[in-house]
Amino acid sequence: MGDSQFVLIQGGTVVNANESIRADVLVEDGIIRKVGENLSAPEGARVINAEGKMVMPGGIDTHTHCQMPFMGTQAVDDFYIGTKAALAGGTTMIIDFIIPQKGEKLADAYKKWKTWAEEKVCCDYSFHMAITHWDESVRKDMRLMSTEEYGINSFKMFMAYKDVFMLQDHEMLEVFKTCREIGAIGQVHAENGDVIEENQKRLLAMGITGPEGHPLSRPEEVEAEAVLRACVISNQVKCPLYVVHVMSKSAAEIIMTKRKEGAVIFGEPIAASLACNGTHYWHKCWRHAAAYVLSPPLREDEGTPDYLMDLLAQGHLQCTGTDNCTFNSSQKARGINDFTKIPNGVNGLEDRMSVIWEKGVWSGKMSPERFVDVTSTTAARIFNIYPQKGVIAPGSDADILVWDPDRTRTISAETHHHAVDFNIFEGMTVHGVAEVVLTNGKVVVENGEVNVTQGSGKFVPNLPHSPYVYDLVRTNENIRIAKEVKVERSAEDMFVDMSKLDLKPEPQEPAKPAVEPTPAGANGATAKAAPRQAENYDDPFANHRQDNRSVVDSKPVIRVRNPPGGKSSIFF
Repeated sequence: MGDSQFVLIQGGTVVNANESIRADVLVEDGIIRKVGENLSAPEGARVINAEGKMVMPGGIDTHTHCQMPFMGTQAVDDFYIGTKAALAGGTTMIIDFIIPQKGEKLADAYKKWKTWAEEKVCCDYSFHMAITHWDESVRKDMRLMSTEEYGINSFKMFMAYKDVFMLQDHEMLEVFKTCREIGAIGQVHAENGDVIEENQKRLLAMGITGPEGHPLSRPEEVEAEAVLRACVISNQVKCPLYVVHVMSKSAAEIIMTKRKEGAVIFGEPIAASLACNGTHYWHKCWRHAAAYVLSPPLREDEGTPDYLMDLLAQGHLQCTGTDNCTFNSSQKARGINDFTKIPNGVNGLEDRMSVIWEKGVWSGKMSPERFVDVTSTTAARIFNIYPQKGVIAPGSDADILVWDPDRTRTISAETHHHAVDFNIFEGMTVHGVAEVVLTNGKVVVENGEVNVTQGSGKFVPNLPHSPYVYDLVRTNENIRIAKEVKVERSAEDMFVDMSKLDLKPEPQEPAKPAVEPTPAGANGATAKAAPRQAENYDDPFANHRQDNRSVVDSKPVIRVRNPPGGKSSIFF
């Protein structure tokens, strides 16, 4: 068998998004080769006993920001620390965001982020690309990014962070049009940046400088309005929309409503919005309150996390990320006297899987199969890497969890693998632990020990025209085409009797001179009256402006011949 590396996982229950079956899983050279009962272990195979455990595809975190430069500092979880923490919790792939500076070429930003990642990642990864400015060169760059060489099929727009990342509506429209053209997915950070800026100025002027100013400046309706606006704009050009970090009930309800109306929209709640609420912002300890600052903010309504989990369990929201973007307390303190300067971001990469199991499956809201769907499979389908990722099946990558559904752990900054010095889930006891984790067929987590190799992860291209997304787009396009039908009109239908057109204005009082004549001055000159305005024969509102009478009362005599339903005496 040469240098082949075999791993046999025996005796577990294989859980995929569509079913659970009792089966063994045979891995060879990083690929799942067989799934079935009573598989034999090849010579030299590593055998893992999964009796009483679940065998699942590794988690895919759809939303991370490793070592991101932001607000004058840089996230402390770099690509090594971030992916190590991910593996510790059962996430075996991340999709991070490339965020160019305004005016920066997309390819230049791509090379920078790729260099940061490839020397540090411990698991596989992909990228989304943010669009932070717009001109025609960006359209060309987006086409380039969607090729196999670059492998990006999702482009994010910020509707907030005015003068930094924010795009205007007309610019977003162009991005959505280009995404539709190249078969990509449009993403939005949905908040009204203009309103936020106004609120921030008002609150600071009132002396509100602490972390509570953050949610006060970004109330729920500011998120909801932007979500609705993004839904409307994207749907006009039939571009699929992915709303990142859904944080509120009203934002989720808009997504749900628009999906029912036929728009292709995906909603992504994050671990923070599924398990935490915004009451923390009013904590007396500044450090504690600032730890929870992210955008959009957590909501003060303590029922929001349960509500979002209900929608996720029922399929109204689709998949989950974390928005993992970590800053230590000393970095957060850049905004100790001005909440607008607190670097935005929280942790989540390590704890997402356990938090969702606890709040979703253990609580009874969600089945284990749906858990796999929202933590892995749907993400793989949306971003076009299924069945390479997101399923336990022959031919798929051996990114595998042996999951103990009954084992518990208590989350703490003292024991997590992040570089950040706090944890927003501090003290939460969760059921569901990744007992064994394989990435590309290699065992990297076992019995609580994490053993990873820096730089061992590989880049996974996300190609355009995801069937999961664009089959829906094409269906909706056909529905729209069926509605957008030209009315065929004959020459008779088009006839308008122009001989009876009479646009002579009604008699008007003579206009008075704008300037009364004055006697000749000392030099014999007289003051000139302002020239009389020419009568306007082309403006149908002229009479309305001159004597305030309704335009309808002026009774123009253009008639339509044979309107629908027969002749009529009604004038139009």
